[in-house]
Amino acid sequence: MESWVEFRAIKEAVRLEQVLRHYQVQGLHRSGRARYRGCCPIHGGEGRDAFHVEVSKDVFHCFACGAGGTVLDLVAAMERCGLREAALKLAGWFVVPGQPTSGPPVSKKLVTEKSKVLSPLRFRLLPIDNGHPYLSGRGIEERTAVEFGVGLYEGPGLLSGRVVIPIHDEHVRLVAYCGRTLDGTEPRYKFPAGFPKSRVLFNFHRAAASPARGVVVVEGFFDCLKVHQAGFRSVVALMGSALSEDQRRLLTTRFRDVLLMLDGDQAGRRAAAMIADRLTPSCSVRLIELPADTQPDQLPAEEMRERLEVTRAEN
Repeated sequence: MESWVEFRAIKEAVRLEQVLRHYQVQGLHRSGRARYRGCCPIHGGEGRDAFHVEVSKDVFHCFACGAGGTVLDLVAAMERCGLREAALKLAGWFVVPGQPTSGPPVSKKLVTEKSKVLSPLRFRLLPIDNGHPYLSGRGIEERTAVEFGVGLYEGPGLLSGRVVIPIHDEHVRLVAYCGRTLDGTEPRYKFPAGFPKSRVLFNFHRAAASPARGVVVVEGFFDCLKVHQAGFRSVVALMGSALSEDQRRLLTTRFRDVLLMLDGDQAGRRAAAMIADRLTPSCSVRLIELPADTQPDQLPAEEMRERLEVTRAEN
């Protein structure tokens, strides 16, 4: 029999500040009387002040990865579990009036197994304009946009007026859409609430289906589109600058050679070095350094091809 859990009681009893201390989140600083800012503990960075905590409302939001919500949403994102499992964890960590704390603990194995399940979407966003000027302005050809299903969506819902990007899991199932603003307003990228980016590699299903033994790894969606468009179909995006254990497993199970082409800023180079250290015991890894403060999708197609071909030939 499942343990009874009262979401409202837990949200009223446990403050976000307590949970941030529990996770020993470092680097948060006050911004005004009732707000904290800092690096996001969920996705591990991408914006020094992207993570905001509204103390008076007891809610958080990350303007980089799009995560947000209450204390339950924070724990669910940190632990990669559902809201019920998050509530049970909070009830075990803190005193919650009216919430039973006795009984057997939640099975860690069960939670882990559940957390690995991504449910396929039962819908598709239509219609989508694959030829929108925003895409051509970023160098994305219409044929590439059509192949990836990327385009402006103007139907109903939270992603209306955004360029939507379909995300598939390793089983070729559509599991989410991410929406990109046209004008760069925050959040630039909007993911479904609680979507576990760390369990997926963008475009892995196409890269894995190619005959290549190697793969190019980039940070963002448009980096991935441009590398693919330049003729390197075996390319995946981390959707960030951190490599999770699930992503590491996907890469090392399928590929023998990895070309890391992360952003040319200090954060990208630091992340590339850390990722290379984690991958090296399982596969061959080469780093492709870009000019300072340059992203892969900003490279001319010919220069991108030259960098990738030279690095691949040296490998």
